[in-house]
Amino acid sequence: MHHRTFVTVRFPVIAALLCMLGGLTPFANAQENNNPPAGFSTLFNGKDLAGWWGETTTDPRSYIDSDKLAERKEKSLADIQQHWTVDNGELVNDGHGLYLTTDKFYGDFELWVDYKTVAKADSGIYLRGVPQVQIWDYTKEGGKWNLGADKGSGGLWNNPKSWPGKDPAVLADKPFGEWNRVHVLMIGDYVTVWLNDKLVVDKAKMHNYYNRKDTEEHGYEPVPMHGPIQLQTHGGEIRWRNVFIREIPTDESNKALRAMAEKDGGFEPVFNGKDFTGLKGPVDNYQVTPEGTLMCKPGKGGTIFTDKEYGDFTATLEFLLPPGGNNGLAIRYPGSGDTAYVGMCELQVLDNTAEKYKGLHPAQFHGSAYSQVAAVRGYQRPVGEWNYQTVTVKGHHITVELNGFIILDTDLDKADPKNMHYPIEKFQGRDRLKGSFGFAGHSDPVQFRNVNIKPLD
Repeated sequence: MHHRTFVTVRFPVIAALLCMLGGLTPFANAQENNNPPAGFSTLFNGKDLAGWWGETTTDPRSYIDSDKLAERKEKSLADIQQHWTVDNGELVNDGHGLYLTTDKFYGDFELWVDYKTVAKADSGIYLRGVPQVQIWDYTKEGGKWNLGADKGSGGLWNNPKSWPGKDPAVLADKPFGEWNRVHVLMIGDYVTVWLNDKLVVDKAKMHNYYNRKDTEEHGYEPVPMHGPIQLQTHGGEIRWRNVFIREIPTDESNKALRAMAEKDGGFEPVFNGKDFTGLKGPVDNYQVTPEGTLMCKPGKGGTIFTDKEYGDFTATLEFLLPPGGNNGLAIRYPGSGDTAYVGMCELQVLDNTAEKYKGLHPAQFHGSAYSQVAAVRGYQRPVGEWNYQTVTVKGHHITVELNGFIILDTDLDKADPKNMHYPIEKFQGRDRLKGSFGFAGHSDPVQFRNVNIKPLD
């Protein structure tokens, strides 16, 4: 069963960030008549179905790069034209057929949609092609209180029962016959939803409906990094209008992710943006750029590391990869030797898209506990854009979140030696419980900035 929507005044970047953090009500002076506010674009022009095609509940990664995507879209239009119409500036669906799907695929975004539905209907909005922000009949007469309809619309209905966001925090639906307004912010796989000015989902991770397999290496695979917006059809007429979207730029996403990760405080800088204070090792092989970033000099390398040692900790940072860039994060480094083997591990920092790396072992790509446990791929930003990453180490458990997606969630104690690139005996330091944090350069000008660490023990 799949089910599932949005608004705002145009805010400057900081206002959108505050929305993401749940600190701003985003509804005053909302635009009407399918005319988007400044900074937003319209997904529905109020006249026809231009910019849309039809799809079902399908993992967008199965078609996003297909050479037959144009043919797939064309074949869907007959069904769309049968079940979708435009009436007086409103999108109307009869409760049947394919879901209206945007031509364009989106990463991080801010979205609003107005909708009006009828009794016993059941619909919603797919985010990046993933179900869903729920829209349904919240009354007892609707017959779905056993599924949670009594709690109202706006929740991430396909999240597991134990996950935040599955049910809306408050019942915010308006009576049938009235328009509802939903506003959504999605950064990484974090989703915030307001329904009719009320916060119903607060920065909840969206579960990947298409991959429920729980693996020891990295837990649930995250939702796709990119995908379409879909308006779902399900069992009753639903009308839509004022469908607007704003693509969130990288710097704004990174600020929001950092604010979430560091909201409880306690972080201290690893690199001050000016010099190598607090760092030691072959610092002459690195440089501080005029922009205040830490960069490994081309053709140089080695591991530079903190004066202070850490047991359990959370580290936050941004990194910028050049084409083919290779570096690493030293975890519990003893101060000499190759951190991949004498430290607890090296967390790989790598341009996964480089052709020269296509033959690497799976545990040698970005985010992996180098040559021990593989991270999930597909969540890096394009080369030349800053990536945001959070690393949490507790005991021998490591969690790596890249751009808002968990790509590694593993306990080295439980790692399967059969999946390692080298014999387990090679990793002499994997049981370490304390050591320095650092950067393991490998001749490429990889840059780091906003590097902070919070001791947890």
